[in-house]
Amino acid sequence: MKVNDVTTYEVEGPVAVVTLNSPPVNALSAAVRQGIADGLKMALEDDDVRAMVLICEGRTFFAGADITEFGKPTVDPSLRDLQLMVENAAKPVIATIHGTALGGGLELALVAHYRIAVPSAKCGLPEVNLGLLPGAGGTQRLPRIVGIPKALDLITSGAPVSAKAAKDMGLVDELAAEGHLRADAIAFANRVIDENRPLLKVRDRAEKLDEARGKPEIFADFRKANARRFRGFKAPEAIIRCIEATLEDKSFDEGMAFERALFIELQADSQSAAQRHIFFAERQAGKIVGIPADTPILPIRKVGVIGAGTMGGGIAMSFANAGIPVTLVDTSDDALSRGLRIIRGNYEATAKKGRMKAEDVDARMALLTGSVRMEDLSDCDLIIEAVFEQMEIKQEVFAKLDRIAKPGAILATNTSYLDLDEIASATSRPTSVVGLHFFSPAHVMKLLEVVRGKETRADIIATSMKLAKTLGKIGVLVGNAFGFVGNRILAARDAQANRLILEGATPEAVDKVLYDFGFPMGHFQMRDLVGLDVGWNREKSSSSTVREILNEMGRHGQKVGGGFYDYDESRNRKPSPVVQKVIEDFAAKQGIVRRELGDAEIRDRILYAMVNEGAKLLDEGIASRASDIDVILITGYGWPKYEGGPMFWADLQGMPQVIEKLNSLQAEYGDAFVPSPLIKRLASEGKGFRDA
Repeated sequence: MKVNDVTTYEVEGPVAVVTLNSPPVNALSAAVRQGIADGLKMALEDDDVRAMVLICEGRTFFAGADITEFGKPTVDPSLRDLQLMVENAAKPVIATIHGTALGGGLELALVAHYRIAVPSAKCGLPEVNLGLLPGAGGTQRLPRIVGIPKALDLITSGAPVSAKAAKDMGLVDELAAEGHLRADAIAFANRVIDENRPLLKVRDRAEKLDEARGKPEIFADFRKANARRFRGFKAPEAIIRCIEATLEDKSFDEGMAFERALFIELQADSQSAAQRHIFFAERQAGKIVGIPADTPILPIRKVGVIGAGTMGGGIAMSFANAGIPVTLVDTSDDALSRGLRIIRGNYEATAKKGRMKAEDVDARMALLTGSVRMEDLSDCDLIIEAVFEQMEIKQEVFAKLDRIAKPGAILATNTSYLDLDEIASATSRPTSVVGLHFFSPAHVMKLLEVVRGKETRADIIATSMKLAKTLGKIGVLVGNAFGFVGNRILAARDAQANRLILEGATPEAVDKVLYDFGFPMGHFQMRDLVGLDVGWNREKSSSSTVREILNEMGRHGQKVGGGFYDYDESRNRKPSPVVQKVIEDFAAKQGIVRRELGDAEIRDRILYAMVNEGAKLLDEGIASRASDIDVILITGYGWPKYEGGPMFWADLQGMPQVIEKLNSLQAEYGDAFVPSPLIKRLASEGKGFRDA
């Protein structure tokens, strides 16, 4: 029987089956909530029905709230009202889980009297990733069923757990056979009826809470262990406070009211707005501007990687992790052996931490074949070069690949800054050349800038963007320009940071401002970590910058014990008197009068320079969307997620404030702060980057 457009109602013996089908993920929209409520009412009014099974068609159980309803007036029944209907039902309600039960979906399952899941299902409360906490009782019910420590981990991480793990911790009551969820759920409901099992309400359970009573150190230790991960974010602390409330002298309803108050506070905060912006921006990045959705995707069955160094090795691991065979080429057996040894070491370290099995190490290494002959790449569908960042070297490599690679092969460069079209000009097939800019460490970092050359074919671009998803990365399509998007904005930051230390700020002062803003590390700390000699050419060095001077002194960064900072054997950093003298001497040589610089000036000059450069990239068409820039800066460069990226952050300031600040900075510090045409236009039209 059809209940509404997304709900059907059937009766099998004494069991009513309410089935929801609201593609793509059965989000708990108003129609879904109403369908469940109506189905429940029908089951309760039917004297022949003694239990109800709640099940979803499609690929998943309820995957959470309908995020498109955020900020809009609530349509009855609300999720909380629906939960009360289910929880207080006079007949057992069994939630049947496949795919995922996330957020509001899991919170709805938690008010059912019993839960059954297929082994492949996953359960989680991911609201923290949107700057929120579970707002429908998740912080109050989950601790009562799995215990305080597990609830703290699950809710503050947002990570899902497998159905087996959920059963082991008591979150799920039964496991069904794959492909037989409906039948097994009905059989389980009949057992509940035959055994006259009670209407178990999670809200009334106390045994798991009792295990933690009188142990305040649970919370203190948890905060301390996760201080670095939670730094700057408001939601994790709010979640901890809600879970603490389960042990306080509060009733369940008072705990629910406390949770709701903190949820509303977080929902209204700019952090949640920023994290929701990035949630949508990451998905929007996959939509390719100017290329038809039905563009063919080329098969990538075998990959070649040229260069077995840090970057090449990480790229090779990325493909091996995705189950794609890789031929890794370097110029010597020693370099190749060293690269493969490092890769194996990385896998073994992961296995020791319990994140993969020992047999998986051998399986992934078996996908890697080493060679010192580029000719061995002749059967690869995709070849990526990761050699030294010099144009003549890259052109030489591509000229060889042009002769070796099979027809139709994709030729990719991992260059960070160089002109893709100039590299492609070394081949007779520039339409097959694309930039795949991985970020180090390539097997860990999620960002992949896909660089479109002036002649790159549409199917090459579409395939590259699909490849990013295959590798578990976030692909963002960008145009060909110096540094593309991320490194060009980084160059703007670099220019200001270097100027600031000459004018009177210390490297540690600049770094502290950026760290306090929310970056994981400061600019000069990052430079030392990457290596000051990356991209530096000893033969062409002329002491023209502080960085060149430090490199000429052998201060290449953390790896050699000295860069902008001094480092001890454990790589702990401290300010360097030697570097400070280099800075002061260079400033004097440049005729720069040093002065005291405040944190606000440091912050404004760096952040507004980055915003202005982002606007120029939009002006020039190098970036397709302001949100793409935000994704790149957050995913690849450490811009704090809770600030939403530079363009979102600028919108929060307001375009009048942005242009006023840039005009003021231009008047004092020069043309680097001339507002981009886009900023001028948006300000005059009363718009923001979100409208660009």
